[in-house]
Formats: sequence, structure tokens, C-alpha cells
Amino acid sequence: QVQLVESGGGLVQAGGSLRLTCAASGRTFSQSAMGWFRQAPGKERKFVTAIAFSGDYTYYSDSVKGRFTISSDNAKNIVYLQMNSLKPEDTALYYCVSVPIVYYRNFEKWADVGSWGQGAQVTVSS
Repeated sequence: QVQLVESGGGLVQAGGSLRLTCAASGRTFSQSAMGWFRQAPGKERKFVTAIAFSGDYTYYSDSVKGRFTISSDNAKNIVYLQMNSLKPEDTALYYCVSVPIVYYRNFEKWADVGSWGQGAQVTVSS
């Protein structure tokens, strides 16, 4: 049973930065791909970024590329999401997700096969 706990959300002005943290237990990082999705009010949950193979593989959605950075501390089983140059459209509930490593590029399957955290609210004011 994989358990994920997010922290670090909050309220920030446009142009500011936040860092989200996801602490994982139940499956080693070598057996997992990790990532972040987000869901804005009234909208579908969308993929943001993924990391696997101790950081050798990372992938970003076009909407966050160049502004967000995903990283991991494998010794601590923690994944970070550094968010810079935040925009009001980044406002959402951010979910950490863990999937078996075989799914590391099949993002469309992550909703079905993944273990999810409770979410961390990020609000960006204009």
C-alpha cells in the first residue's frame, strides 16, 4: 500500500514561488515513477510533471515547462515540485501520484493505476 502526503501549498502573488513536497511510503523509488497532477475548480485533473529513474527521466506539460522543476530525494523517499514565476492560472489543487515504474510514460493510465495523495492547494493571486 503506497501512501503519499503532500505539503507546502499556500497563497502567493503572481510571479512568486512555492515548493510542494510529497513524502512517500510503501514502494521504493526504484520501483516507482512519481509525478504531480493538478485540478482547478470546475475543471478536469491534468498532468503536470513526472520523474523516474532517480531523476534521469523528467517530463513536463507545456503549461509549466521552464517554470516548474520536479526533483527527488531517493534516500528520503521525497519528491519536490519547485514552482517559479507562478501565474493565476496555476491555481489548483495539486496531487502527488505514484505509479509502478512500467507506467512511467503512460500518463493517461496514471489515474487508474496510481496511488494519490490528498492534495495541496496552491492559490496564485493577480
